[in-house]
Amino acid sequence: MNIRLKIQILLVIFSASMFLGSGCVSNSNLSKEQSSQIQDANSTSKASLKEIMEEAKNDLKKWPDRLWNDSKATFTKNENIAALLVAGGASIAMNQETDDEIKEYFDKYDKFHNWKDESLYILGSPTAHFTASSIWYYLSARDRDTVNKERAWTMRTALTITWLTTAALKTARNNHTPNDKNRAWPSGHTSSSFTLASVLDEYYGPKVGIPAYAFASLVGYRMMDTGDHWGSDVVFGATLGWVVGHTVAGQDKDHKIAGFDIVPFVPDTEKPALGIGLVKQF
Repeated sequence: MNIRLKIQILLVIFSASMFLGSGCVSNSNLSKEQSSQIQDANSTSKASLKEIMEEAKNDLKKWPDRLWNDSKATFTKNENIAALLVAGGASIAMNQETDDEIKEYFDKYDKFHNWKDESLYILGSPTAHFTASSIWYYLSARDRDTVNKERAWTMRTALTITWLTTAALKTARNNHTPNDKNRAWPSGHTSSSFTLASVLDEYYGPKVGIPAYAFASLVGYRMMDTGDHWGSDVVFGATLGWVVGHTVAGQDKDHKIAGFDIVPFVPDTEKPALGIGLVKQF
């Protein structure tokens, strides 16, 4: 086994521990019924492998309908459409000059090399996220923990919608990355990482959401730093992941970022600009 494969295995295990650890952070976001279900699960015997496989089989049967309904909810919601249109417009605007300026900056001041580069590439990959959510599902099913089993399945659903959408957009756009690879826009690592962060934020609040968003942002930074993606790839990928993650995990709740409400922001500048502001009442 070569050193690269060993690193990949270790980092995927570490990524899985992030999910499992987040599930133990706090039960403050759980209803009394959910907390009771977790307590009941802790006091019962473990499920057999046969029982786990049967549960997974039943969930897979219902998955196509769930994917369709969650996709429809995500891409027909007015605020989601608006966010994606703004991010798409920003991507187009950045293609003119800003992408080149960002590339020139990172050519001069690149930060990530060797193991740091490799670690973020692996931990930020959809493969690591799908693997971690699968482990989360298995352990929850084994412990008969229906709450976390459902959360793990929701995570897989959100990651799948993001992955399918990202793959379709990459194929349609098919532009080149700064280091001349195909299918640049949008960044799959960034979209998947922000999906992960958004789902965790919905379930566990700012205590988990803020570190998760920081990690996702670091992944996006790394993708630009190494020349794997343009700034516009990262901007749209982050928006896509955020939209999908919060919609699938939050259902009918208003979108937030680490507990902050989102409001439109129009800066007072000579050039036209549009953004978002974060507001929180204490």
